[in-house]
Amino acid sequence: MPNITFTHPDYKDKTVYAVAGSHTETILKIARENKLPISFDCQDGECGTCLIKVTHLDKKTPKGGPLTAKEQTVLQQLGKLSSDDIEQMSVDDIPSQWRLACQMIVRDEDLLVEYGVS
Repeated sequence: MPNITFTHPDYKDKTVYAVAGSHTETILKIARENKLPISFDCQDGECGTCLIKVTHLDKKTPKGGPLTAKEQTVLQQLGKLSSDDIEQMSVDDIPSQWRLACQMIVRDEDLLVEYGVS
């Protein structure tokens, strides 16, 4: 079970245990279950309100999983990723540090999730 530490400049850090590999446990779902105030509107990966910055804490290769098509579009619109960034991540199989909490599925790795970032 991975540990996810949620951090925000205005709140105390909170570390929670997450169930990995269920393919349904998004960062947003875990945050809501633990009463963490990550902003969200659509919960469908279209608005970008739930933007987070993810740091993979395991020393192994990060397992963050690929960006969804919706994430790619929104992160480009927000100026967090370019087309070249997305192509390079695909080639190198490296996850993005910028994600949407409603789209990122938890894998079996410890994470630091910064929310309330811009």
